[in-house]
Amino acid sequence: MSGILEGKRVLITGVLMESSIAYHTARLAQEQGAQIILTAFPRPTLTERIAKKLPKPAKVVELDVTNAEHLAGLADVVREELGGLDGVVHSIGFAPQDALGGNFLNTPFESVATAMHVSAYSLKALTMACLPLMDQGGSVVGLTFDAQYAWPQYDWMGPAKAALEATSRYLARDLGKQNVRCNLISAGPIGSMAAKSIPGFTELAKVWDSRSPLEWDVADPEPAGRGVVALLSDWFPKTTGEIVHVDGGLHAIGA
Repeated sequence: MSGILEGKRVLITGVLMESSIAYHTARLAQEQGAQIILTAFPRPTLTERIAKKLPKPAKVVELDVTNAEHLAGLADVVREELGGLDGVVHSIGFAPQDALGGNFLNTPFESVATAMHVSAYSLKALTMACLPLMDQGGSVVGLTFDAQYAWPQYDWMGPAKAALEATSRYLARDLGKQNVRCNLISAGPIGSMAAKSIPGFTELAKVWDSRSPLEWDVADPEPAGRGVVALLSDWFPKTTGEIVHVDGGLHAIGA
């Protein structure tokens, strides 16, 4: 029986650790029949090491999503490796330390601008860099952390994720004519490298222990990875501009 990504070619960003959602997305994508290519920054060697744990070999390309030259050269590199693309996974987020941890009111704009550029604008930049490779249409899937709320310690990553969510909707609007879908997975907290950079992450994760209708495991990135793979597949052919919550249902619970 063939997998739901059989014959698909997918570019995946953000594979930094075995505990990352991006790693499990890459693993599941390969298991479901996709050919994949990984991008990494600032340490491609780290991603190459983790990629060896995947079911099949995967090429790793250095890509700084804030670097115009990197973006301009991406399509040629991917075309040489895969011929084209059917899917793109955006699993990129960063905020300087002074933009996190309770410093919201004192964060300088330079740090806010970095958070917005890397975490939100990069969805547009990456998608446009890959668009020439998706001449038959495709699916772009990003990862967010529910931006409807102000979370403790999360500070300027909150507005950055809100910008990411809005950017996804506008991409969905503008790329629909080319049959390119753009959706997000809103995942619950996962003990990844990104989480470890957030002060007070443990306290944040405790909210899920007490309020999530379905039991939530911060050590299990696979449910979110499954969500990404599902949106990459042809099983959501008319879904775009959507945010699918893979958070144990917490988003639906008031108190």
